[in-house]
Amino acid sequence: MDAHNLPFVSEYAKSGRASCKLCKDKIDKDELRLGAMVQSAFHDGKQAQWYHERCFFGKQRPTTEGDVAGFESLRFEDQKRIREKIASLGGGIVEATPTGKGKGKGKKRSAEQSNALKDFGVEYAASGRAVCRGCEIKILKDEVRIKKVDYTTEVGMKYGGQALWHHAECFAKLRSELGYFEKGEALPGYRNLKKEDMETVKRLLPAIKAEEVPAKKLKGEPKDEEETKQEAIDEALYAQQQKALFKIRDKLKDADIKKSEIHAILRANNQAIPEGVDACLMRVSDILTFGALKPCTKCGGQFVLQKSAYICEGNLTEWVKCLTAEAKPARVPAIIPDEIKLQFRFLAKYKSVVSDRVIKYVPPSLSTTMKKVKKEEELTEPKIKREKPPLYNLEFVILGKTETPKDQLKDKILKLGGKVTTKITNTIAAIISTPAEVERMGSRMQEAKDMQIQVVPEDYIEDAKAGGAISYITSKSICDWGSDPHSRIPQDEEKSKSKKSIYTKSVPSKVTLKLKGGLAVDPDSGLGEVAHVYKRDKVIFNCVLNKVDIQTDKNSYFKMQVLEADKGNKYWVFRAWGRIGTTIGGNKLDKCGTVVEATNLFYFHFDDKTGNSFDAHLNGSFSKRPGLYYPVDIDYSDEKTKKLSENNNIKSKLEPAVQDLVRMLFDVDTMKKVMLEFELDMEKMPLGKLSQTQLQGAMKVLSEISNLIANGGSNPQFIDASNRFYTFIPHNFGVQTPTVLDTVEQIKEKQTMLESLMEIEIAYSLLNADTDETKNPLDGHYEQLKTEMQTLDQKSDEFKRLAQYVKNTHAATHNQFDLEVSEIFKIRRKGEERRYKPFRKLHNRKLLWHGSRLTNFVGILTHGLKIAPPEAPVTGYMFGKGIYFADMVSKSANYCATSPANSTGLMLLCEVALGNMMELNQARYVQKLPDNMHSCKGVGKTQPNPAGAYVGPDGVEIPMGTGVTDSKLQSALLYNEYIVYDVAQVNCQYLFKMNFKYKY
Repeated sequence: MDAHNLPFVSEYAKSGRASCKLCKDKIDKDELRLGAMVQSAFHDGKQAQWYHERCFFGKQRPTTEGDVAGFESLRFEDQKRIREKIASLGGGIVEATPTGKGKGKGKKRSAEQSNALKDFGVEYAASGRAVCRGCEIKILKDEVRIKKVDYTTEVGMKYGGQALWHHAECFAKLRSELGYFEKGEALPGYRNLKKEDMETVKRLLPAIKAEEVPAKKLKGEPKDEEETKQEAIDEALYAQQQKALFKIRDKLKDADIKKSEIHAILRANNQAIPEGVDACLMRVSDILTFGALKPCTKCGGQFVLQKSAYICEGNLTEWVKCLTAEAKPARVPAIIPDEIKLQFRFLAKYKSVVSDRVIKYVPPSLSTTMKKVKKEEELTEPKIKREKPPLYNLEFVILGKTETPKDQLKDKILKLGGKVTTKITNTIAAIISTPAEVERMGSRMQEAKDMQIQVVPEDYIEDAKAGGAISYITSKSICDWGSDPHSRIPQDEEKSKSKKSIYTKSVPSKVTLKLKGGLAVDPDSGLGEVAHVYKRDKVIFNCVLNKVDIQTDKNSYFKMQVLEADKGNKYWVFRAWGRIGTTIGGNKLDKCGTVVEATNLFYFHFDDKTGNSFDAHLNGSFSKRPGLYYPVDIDYSDEKTKKLSENNNIKSKLEPAVQDLVRMLFDVDTMKKVMLEFELDMEKMPLGKLSQTQLQGAMKVLSEISNLIANGGSNPQFIDASNRFYTFIPHNFGVQTPTVLDTVEQIKEKQTMLESLMEIEIAYSLLNADTDETKNPLDGHYEQLKTEMQTLDQKSDEFKRLAQYVKNTHAATHNQFDLEVSEIFKIRRKGEERRYKPFRKLHNRKLLWHGSRLTNFVGILTHGLKIAPPEAPVTGYMFGKGIYFADMVSKSANYCATSPANSTGLMLLCEVALGNMMELNQARYVQKLPDNMHSCKGVGKTQPNPAGAYVGPDGVEIPMGTGVTDSKLQSALLYNEYIVYDVAQVNCQYLFKMNFKYKY
């Protein structure tokens, strides 16, 4: 693991400025200090919270020296002392204390076990807010709860431990994972429990003997004599080398060698010069002790010792670091310049001896390694299944005078997992009151009626104990109003909250951006009302920069604007920076005296962040520099963001169903949901601002990755391409490390995303285009679609036949939803019939299904179904790049990307001129059809029964028979696929508005 990603760090203090996080005293220069690496709130990176060595272990709990970066560069005696201290903490595991012989005798608990025990405890819950880390259900007030203090979480690292609470039963089930094998009576706080609760804890947590403890929790197996002997030899050599290294370092330091002289030694030996005097001193000490390091053979970079090996710090390309690892890198004798030898007597007789440095590697702990696991692999279910209390997450308001005192009612509700509040809101499950209060209809009861919240009597609480609390709200209601209680119950977000980063940015509430000249002033500047983005001729002084580096876990942004006052000659430069999709970051507003001062400051920061001049960006000669930012290409052409107006004085001439369809097609909120679904960064890449250059560049990168997968690319190649892709298309990963794109499934997903973005861009540009002001906006946008639409009468034979086609061809394996036809529109795309005319004479024409995401349909109706562009990867096209159709409705329906929350989808039924079909039973990438073929058919095992087909007067077949399976057919496909490679072979006939009725 990269040392930059380790949770702790050690070094000798470079100055005396830092203060200890625990005792607050200064840490003296050259004193050993230990730090916890925590996420900075102000920039996209980690920063050390420093401690004196004596204070560090009071707040932090490393379980192995492998978690401590820089450990290998400490003096041997310091390493030994820290290693012993880590061992004394017991790794967070509390073993059962062995009992001695005789009555009442037992062995005394060791110091390391006593230390580990301090991180556990039992008590009564002070409130009902804490969530059990086992079952992920809230622990009710006054319920027994058991904690383990965790030092590896984000909060634990930052604040020196986080208490993770558990129900007693859940703790007992997870005790092996939590490392508690002692009896329950040993828990701190046990003596403060009531007698019956003491008995419960005692019963749940008997001591587990050493032989019953899972092997992985015990210390390593005993080593044989030979292993022990070799380890001792290695340890002695390691100690000898470390002492020799520090002997040279101390002599150089005591001799007051200047920085320039240290640099001269490094240059004489062709070594890179690191930042900081101490790092330079350590590098010189290394080469004088073991020999000068030869450069990396792959990239010519510098090798530096990091934990397990010497790691190359160079760059393979401008997008990816080398990170070649060598345990025994090549060395040559070190050289000391003569003038330095003359100046320092102890160097006069120096003679370099090349030798291998002994590396003592201890791997990081499992918890550190697991932090790098992809988020897709995270547990989605609670570790423990536990039944929720009857009133869990239900909120109540008690109104009026009840038979039972309100305090007692509140206590009952709390014990059943509910909440009692005084404010009536739309999250209240029910009002607890009396018939007299309902009849009196006071102002608060009227408020409940207005919100359609049911009123229930106090005996509801007793009835709900047995379960069915929500259904009882309706059945026991004593009022004549009320909506569905389910709609008022807050979704249980406790699980996600417990796993969310403290830096996670929630979706921002709507911010109205003031557009001036088509550009928005960043609201964080505070100048939106008084200034605008400065333009000089066609040059806009506004930029968004992006830096993605998977190896160092960076997903950074940098925004900058030159702002000019609307009145008077005032200028500012506004900068903002941070990590995409989080609260991490900051901003700065610089006031400038003149426009020249402002633009020069803008140029300076652009150059500093990118290594390029702003002119290079403007004239297309920008060249990416390793470790620096890259500009996101943003389209500034749109003047304003429009939404379809619900209230318009001009009456629409469209049928109501067509009006609803147009409204749905141009729904901005739906477009935004799609972008969020794809984990895109909505702030850096807002709707309508994606340039086609950026999208096409990203598509080319996907093609590259597809080729790497096919040809067995190396890990650095995949990282290089992934960094480029995320730079072109900014993603919101929160605090998670960006995912390396290296599988076929990921490429398919990202390709679908890019295709959807391109279609969204079409819809958005049409939405923002000016329409005829004498017409209703719906009518104007309908005309932009260049498609005539007519609603089919649901009583007509045509509608019934097509609805039957839907019913008959729903495949048995697609059983997660049913399809309900809401509307069918007969459609005619402008110019399509003329284009299709030559193929109307072709034999074998069928009406076939095509499904796509709702947000793609503005583009589909406007420009027709398209074949993937040349830059698109070949991955995901079973039979090559073409237009795909199906004769089973549910096969195409799966491409509509609906969900239980977004259950409306659109599907096309197209007349497809198939002619002679090249039939295939397994995947084959088709680039060109044989001369006598017009289309390709992937033959599936199940297809519509040919006997049930309907052939219309125009000779077009509707394959509407029910599905029949040929079990003898040897095919890789379950269902038929039809592919044409010429867009002119398609004539869109019907548009179906479908309701996807999900079953679970």
